[in-house]
Amino acid sequence: MSQERYKAEILPIRDKLFRIAQKILQGDEDAEDAVQEVLLKLWHTRDSLGSYDNVAAFATTVIKNHCLDKLKLRKRTETLDDIHYRREAGDNPYLQLERINTEEILKKIIEQLPPLQQTIIRMKDMEEYEVEEIAEITGTKPDAIRVNLSRARKKVREEYIKWTTG
Repeated sequence: MSQERYKAEILPIRDKLFRIAQKILQGDEDAEDAVQEVLLKLWHTRDSLGSYDNVAAFATTVIKNHCLDKLKLRKRTETLDDIHYRREAGDNPYLQLERINTEEILKKIIEQLPPLQQTIIRMKDMEEYEVEEIAEITGTKPDAIRVNLSRARKKVREEYIKWTTG
């Protein structure tokens, strides 16, 4: 893809990419960073972009995935200060360990779900998105989101019972 084609096809959708990132990341600065990173990534891979029929749709998918990756990373990085704060707040260390174990089990179970169900259950139950927002972000119909969410929750519940009862 030439520089002119990149400017003609990618730069006009910059605002759209920003709105998607802003919705997922819930902040202007993080969204701006994500858009810059994705635009740079697309620029570096511009030679292979010509093979896509709809470059704008591809860029939209890239920004969604990039933002979801940033959210995963943000959730994973629990600082020592957070742990220290919880302990000072009066949490029983045994209960704290129990909660961490439960979270670990749930993470492992969710990682076994199909990718779409993983995304949906994380966005709905952990990040508190509405079904309509998830549908817009994932490009899936709201009814399909509800069905997948129900199936994912059922599977998580069944697997959690298996893990905890032996």
